Amino acid sequence: MNFEVTIRPDEGYYLGGNFVFTFSVSPIYPHEAPKVKCKTKVYHPNIDLEGNVCLNILDWKPVMNINTIIYGLFHLFTQPNYEDPLNHEAAAVLKGQPEAVRIQC
Repeated sequence: MNFEVTIRPDEGYYLGGNFVFTFSVSPIYPHEAPKVKCKTKVYHPNIDLEGNVCLNILDWKPVMNINTIIYGLFHLFTQPNYEDPLNHEAAAVLKGQPEAVRIQC
């Protein structure tokens, strides 16, 4: 099963943006985590330029569900984590000049 989810943050640095993620769900779900990728190019400490996502929720346990991932993705846009970056440059900017992130999204 494959589908897309659009995240539209209602606060934070990415307010007003639309960020599309693809989900690929394995036939053995929930025993294997869905694969999640960001289709929208975004300057974000936890998403690299190829769309890979660094989300600690992706350390999957079968008791989790897709809603948990979607909530986690939303949280990445309202509270980006520069302490566990995938995009180190964006993390450095967020840490030192957080207002610059708003300009680049």
